[in-house]
Amino acid sequence: MSTNNKEYAEDYTLQELLVVSAAREIKDNEVVFVGVGIPCLGALVAKLTHAPNVTMVMEAGCIGPTPYRLILGIGDNSCIENAICVTSLWRAFADQQRGYFDLGMLGGAQVDKYGNLNSTAIFGDGDYNRPRTRLPGSGGANDIAVSAQRTLIMMNQQKRRFLEKVDYVTSPGYLDGPGSREKCSYPGKGPSVIISNMAIFRFDPETKEAYLDSVHPKVTADDVKKEVSWDLKISPDLKTTEPPTKNEVDLIRLLDSEKIYTGGGLKSLTFDNYLKMLDSSYEKLKSMFVC
Repeated sequence: MSTNNKEYAEDYTLQELLVVSAAREIKDNEVVFVGVGIPCLGALVAKLTHAPNVTMVMEAGCIGPTPYRLILGIGDNSCIENAICVTSLWRAFADQQRGYFDLGMLGGAQVDKYGNLNSTAIFGDGDYNRPRTRLPGSGGANDIAVSAQRTLIMMNQQKRRFLEKVDYVTSPGYLDGPGSREKCSYPGKGPSVIISNMAIFRFDPETKEAYLDSVHPKVTADDVKKEVSWDLKISPDLKTTEPPTKNEVDLIRLLDSEKIYTGGGLKSLTFDNYLKMLDSSYEKLKSMFVC
């Protein structure tokens, strides 16, 4: 399908649309603090399409890479490909705390209506000390949520994950609502968008509550409301998310041909197939892009 000189993909998954929707939130010339996983894949798609001058920052201290392979860890050697510099973790976070980063890309196990994220513990019938599930924790996510000028949240849509209030605030959004971030003197302005595999949510400037701004193709507002635990407000100008272009989907499938981030492929991944995936994307992308 071709519209407005764009050739849209016909056979994409909602997970791929999630990645592309996140990529489109990134503006050219921005400095973006990128986490591992789908956020990294989204940043790579942006870098290799509409935002070639974006500066990606990896947590371990790699500044401004243009990697031609999928990044699997913050210290992955792919992080240094074509990088402006390689420094230390503490320096990367120090620059962030100075307010140098335009955007931070985050995920978590739970998110609530104010954009607070939980990646610490799922309480269940317990509490912080004896939770049902103990999670990995913050890593650098709390620092990003506090200091980045704005944050982008990426989550798979499930009612048990989209809550009225998270069990534990690992990474602050708007905390308890209007004025909460200001009381804490956070330098960053807070979350601007939540992107799921069903929809796009933005935040009301007055109430600071997430509302439904766009539904993905073949998804209805009622479908989304069933997977949200709060009384979700719907924009009067509710949109349908623009589908991914063929080029965007081709890039995702080249970088993540084993569906490590877009389809649960990590469970069945062999080392040989992993190396083939890296070699294939490296050679093809190196021939397409010149730094």
